[in-house]
Amino acid sequence: MTAATRRGVRTAAARTSAPPRIVVVTRASEYEGLLRRHATAQQAAFFLEQRGSSLEEVRARHERMEHVLAEIRGALPADWRRAHVRRADLDRFLFEPSDVVVAVGQDGLVANTAKYLEGQSVIGLNPDPERYEGVLVPHAPVRAAELMHAAVDGTASHEARTMVEGRLDDGRHLLALNELFVGHRSHQSARYVIAYGKRREQQSSSGLIVSTGTGVTGWARSIALSRGCTLRMPEPEDRALVFFVREAWPSVATGADLVEGVLRDGRELAVTSRMEAGGVVFGDGIESDRIELAWGQRISIRRSRRTLRLVV
Repeated sequence: MTAATRRGVRTAAARTSAPPRIVVVTRASEYEGLLRRHATAQQAAFFLEQRGSSLEEVRARHERMEHVLAEIRGALPADWRRAHVRRADLDRFLFEPSDVVVAVGQDGLVANTAKYLEGQSVIGLNPDPERYEGVLVPHAPVRAAELMHAAVDGTASHEARTMVEGRLDDGRHLLALNELFVGHRSHQSARYVIAYGKRREQQSSSGLIVSTGTGVTGWARSIALSRGCTLRMPEPEDRALVFFVREAWPSVATGADLVEGVLRDGRELAVTSRMEAGGVVFGDGIESDRIELAWGQRISIRRSRRTLRLVV
């Protein structure tokens, strides 16, 4: 055995024997945001009072969250590793394959985190059931210790939530848990050619979304309800996706027939940009994390091989 091989064996053994790592994911609280904008609590309080609001309610929510985070830290065995990452820093954080991820906050936080993961267990904790639906954060914080130990021991039950992937013809790609949006960054008319199986149509619209079964409870549901859609919406663990074109405009050059459909069995939707500038693709409502879509570029959208492993 060579020296390099021996070093590789020792490194692999060290990784295997490393204590578990719990990664807690949160977003900045409203209170922290107010302090950043107004420098002091007194100035923030004055700003809100002038608008008929109170800083105390905002501060109370912040303190409840801090209490929950302290309980999570207190529940961790002393020899377990721990990390805390804010949503804004997810794109710079390096997750380890064996991490257990604990998202504390609203459902969207889990969606924002999902695209940076590759099979890690995710525990969603809801610190404020009166404000957050709890679809992706279904657990009360008091269950944190129980769920973290189950995830580390490999005894936790999981849902494999389908994700959607968009891949450009230059190799760039984007993942999302809820939906991908294709359109113009300013939400003005987007021009493109859409292809679905053998059907093809040039369109001018407010853009289109491709949604997973998780995402159909949000943006996709709003579109479906507004147009009286009769498509069968997929469930969160279904492998199917649905797409909806928003406000397609029929004209001498553009059509409005190919505006919704289901993508099953690995079927894909292709969109070729006809926008001189401003074409974008982004996922889960995070417009800042977007891919530019230049004139003539093609994006293919389909079910991702990756799934979110949500602890249930």
